[in-house]
Amino acid sequence: MIDLYSWATPNGHKVHIMLEECGLPYRVHGIDIGKGEQFAPEFLAISPNNKIPAIVDAEGPDGQPISLFESGAILLYLAGKTGRFLPQDVRGKYQTLEWLMFQMGGVGPMLGQNHHFRQYAPEKIGYAIDRYTNEAKRLYGVMDRQLKGQKFIAGNQYSIADIAIFPWLRNWQNQGIDWADFPNLKIWFDTIAARPAVQRGVAVLADARRPITDDKSREVLFGKTQYEKR
Repeated sequence: MIDLYSWATPNGHKVHIMLEECGLPYRVHGIDIGKGEQFAPEFLAISPNNKIPAIVDAEGPDGQPISLFESGAILLYLAGKTGRFLPQDVRGKYQTLEWLMFQMGGVGPMLGQNHHFRQYAPEKIGYAIDRYTNEAKRLYGVMDRQLKGQKFIAGNQYSIADIAIFPWLRNWQNQGIDWADFPNLKIWFDTIAARPAVQRGVAVLADARRPITDDKSREVLFGKTQYEKR
């Protein structure tokens, strides 16, 4: 049994979807990041960067429990555990890994900044909004070109690269994106969204999440609480 510590965010959804796709049994422990539950000592013991998601697998690779944080590392671990969604051939494996790193190093951080300055920042800073909106459009364009003539992001095989990227594009409207500009990516997005396991994954903890609109939640996520020494 895998214990999942998570919340309904793009990085959380990545692991929710992977667990559903792999059919692995898991228990969900909601970590309400708006309330500051990510700073609890017991959570920091398995996720020292105070970020969701994290997992504890009671049946680790040596038969002993293993805990993991960082969504990309968790995807790789689950792919290794199940032998699914990461090609076995060397070329296919590294093509998938480069697009996984593209999500982790580009799509996630840049779209995260886009969300922050367009939705959460206490003041509207035109330079920041323009910078991250333009970068979002550039990244969408990279993916749209990649998907010309192929079904999935790393080729014609569904993989952890698709699982990692998809949740970050679900909020496309708030990123300043017009799907008409990215027709190949839109076809891909609709294909992934139609998968039953993906639909189950994005539903995990969705009913518990609420919009970040109150000052306390904003302070916890973006203020001094986030930066206290622990």
